Amino acid sequence: MHRQAGRLFEIQLCKCGKIRFLYNEPMESWAPFRSKSNAKDSMKANKSALSRPFSGNRVLPGFQLTLGFTLLYLCLIVLFPLSALLLNTLSMTWEAFWQTISAPRVVASYQLSFGASLAAASVNAVFGTILAWVLVRYQFPGKKLLDAFVDLPFALPTAVAGIALTALYAGNGWIGQHLAKLDIKVAFTPLGVAVALVFIGLPFVVRTVQPVLEDSEKELEEAAACLGADRLQTFLKVIFPAIFPAVLTGFALAFARALGEYGSVIFIAGNMPMVSEITPLLIITKLEQYDYRGATAIAVVMLGASFVMLLTINLLQTWMRNNSSKERK
Repeated sequence: MHRQAGRLFEIQLCKCGKIRFLYNEPMESWAPFRSKSNAKDSMKANKSALSRPFSGNRVLPGFQLTLGFTLLYLCLIVLFPLSALLLNTLSMTWEAFWQTISAPRVVASYQLSFGASLAAASVNAVFGTILAWVLVRYQFPGKKLLDAFVDLPFALPTAVAGIALTALYAGNGWIGQHLAKLDIKVAFTPLGVAVALVFIGLPFVVRTVQPVLEDSEKELEEAAACLGADRLQTFLKVIFPAIFPAVLTGFALAFARALGEYGSVIFIAGNMPMVSEITPLLIITKLEQYDYRGATAIAVVMLGASFVMLLTINLLQTWMRNNSSKERK
């Protein structure tokens, strides 16, 4: 054993005949390396702890109780009624089910309900986005009042909205009498159905797009303008891609709301079979005739169509978010 410059080293003779030097450093000299290794070990332990699912004690207490309450509430409000609807429909034979949902009067109501809802949601997607833009980007007298009027279809009873729209667009109404001179009839026609659906679906688009516009970064628009882009190019390349998922969500909500609308439509539609009769009214008619199976059969078709539409919209939104995240990376 020898000591040199504070370092201990030992010379050993191996069995093979070679000489091996063993250095024994003081423990103080290994302190920086031990601290680094301990830091690495603690980081690995933290990563493994974060990667494991939460178990045992949780940050928020009562998780199991709140989860059970949520599932119970969801079952009572949504799943059980829909299950009863499906079970009542399954009691029918396939032939009776097909005859019910494919009757000419029922098919005509499908065409009116889906067609008018699609047209109304498309109109709301365009003009609702414009209205949200005006409310966010401009200051003018009466802005708060206009912003409050947007929520009026939420609070107004649908029957009151239907009566008001009928009084306005009838042949002798304030607006209908001027449209009659142009040979345009709104009330008691499919066009009146679309007008009522536009009225009740507008807030969904405005309230969905408005927060996205408020949170958008104006610096990106200024940068695009500095790079030589005009207003149309700035809107198409910078603003519209950011708000398009919100516009699509508002469109889906407005479409789903219009598809099941009843109160504001029956007054202005005229309810003429094969012309202006919507599917929800046909379901009510079958219930009044005590044809419960026929009503549930038509309701199942509407439920399936709405579910497929909402699922498609959600998948499209997920695909768009993934693409946008990849582009940012």
